[in-house]
Amino acid sequence: MWILKWLPNWIFYAIFFAGLLGLVASFVMKFIPFVYVYKTPIQVASIIMIIIGTYMAGAISNEEAWLARVKEMEVKLAKAEVESVKETIKIVEKIVKQKEYVTLRGEEIIKYVDREIVKYDEKFVAGGICEIPKEFIEAHNKAAAVIIVEQKK
Repeated sequence: MWILKWLPNWIFYAIFFAGLLGLVASFVMKFIPFVYVYKTPIQVASIIMIIIGTYMAGAISNEEAWLARVKEMEVKLAKAEVESVKETIKIVEKIVKQKEYVTLRGEEIIKYVDREIVKYDEKFVAGGICEIPKEFIEAHNKAAAVIIVEQKK
């Protein structure tokens, strides 16, 4: 409520107690002429003050409860942000390790192909018949295994 930001809380409690005091005074002090003459307006004003004071005391309590919830959620949010940063670091490290693994495996396969498969180049040209060597099939399967591992992670 906008009025809670402008006025201090004690004013609303003072209004409540002033209304309570006015209501009690209108019933007890019948011998004072001023109170006796204006008994009904004093009672109405006192009841209105009690209602306003009670309403605003509830609003103050509600406002304090919401502020406490906001602070609690801010603490939870800060904890979640810290956990998020930690998880992000873990994920980035995992991706870097995975890329290194795939790169190393790819380099090993290229070296293997350069070393083993080159031996069959002369046979392909000379014979005219294309035989698929066992080493070529193994190199192909290893490369496919690296791709499958990369896709699973």
